Amino acid sequence: MTYEGVLKKMQTEFGNPIQYYLVFKNSFLNVNQLLNKNLEINFIGYQCLNCGKKKKIFRQGFCYDCFYSSPAVGDWIMKPELSTAHLGIQDRDLAYEEKVQLQPHIVYLALSSEVKVGVTRKTQMPTRWIDQGANEAISIVEVPNRYLAGITEVALKNHYADKTNWRKMLTNTVEHVDLVVERLKLENWIPTEVQEYFYSQKTDLYQMHYPVLEYPTKVTSLSLDKTPHFQGKLSGIKGQYLLFEDGTVFNVRGSEGYVVTVKV
Repeated sequence: MTYEGVLKKMQTEFGNPIQYYLVFKNSFLNVNQLLNKNLEINFIGYQCLNCGKKKKIFRQGFCYDCFYSSPAVGDWIMKPELSTAHLGIQDRDLAYEEKVQLQPHIVYLALSSEVKVGVTRKTQMPTRWIDQGANEAISIVEVPNRYLAGITEVALKNHYADKTNWRKMLTNTVEHVDLVVERLKLENWIPTEVQEYFYSQKTDLYQMHYPVLEYPTKVTSLSLDKTPHFQGKLSGIKGQYLLFEDGTVFNVRGSEGYVVTVKV
C-alpha cells in the first residue's frame, strides 16, 4: 500500500509501548504495525508548512522567507529566555507570542543520553519527552510564562547538558541516573524569582517505553536530499526517528515539509 503526503513530526500516544502515527492530509498509518516489515520512502519535493508553497525547505519545515517572518519560529522558541510577551513587547506577532508564552511552562530533567535540562509548555507533557527519545523525565518547576522557564534553564545549563546526543539516544547508550535524587540537588541553582515554583516533593517521574525490536550499535543518518529513495526493514521507533535493520536512521521531524511516498 502507498501513502503520499507532506512529512510532519509523528503524532504519538503515551502507552507501553508508545504508539506512533504518520499523518498525511487524506490518510494515516500506525507505524508500530510496520515493525519487522519492509518500508520504502521516496522523496518527491517540498512544501512549506507555513505558506504551503512548493519551495525548498530551509529549517524546521519552513521555507527561507517564512523562517525569518513567521512568529512560530522566532528566536524565543529555541531560547525561551528571550521571551518578552510578559512585558507586552512584540518580537514578530504579539498576539501569537502572548498565546504561546503566557501559559504554564515546565522546566525538566530528561534522560535520553546523559541528563539534560529542557523547557516545554505544560500542554506538551509527555509529548516533548517522547519526541526527544527520553527514557525517563521529571519536572523541576512549573512557572506561569516562558521567560521564567527560560532563565531557569539558563541557570541549570551550568550543570547539565541542554541537548540530546542523538547517536547515544538511538543506540540506547543512556546513563543510569536517579532523577528524583538529581532534582533535590539543584534547588539552590534555580533563580530567586523561580524558587517558589520548585517541585521538591512531587514524585512525577515519567518512564517511556519505545517500540524497538533491537537497538543498533552504529547509526547512519538518512538524508532525503542525498538519498531520495530508500528501502529497509523497520526495527524500531524512538524519539522522532525510524530505526532500520541495517543501522540507517531517519529523522521524521528533521524532514518536515518534505513531500514523500511511503510504501508498505
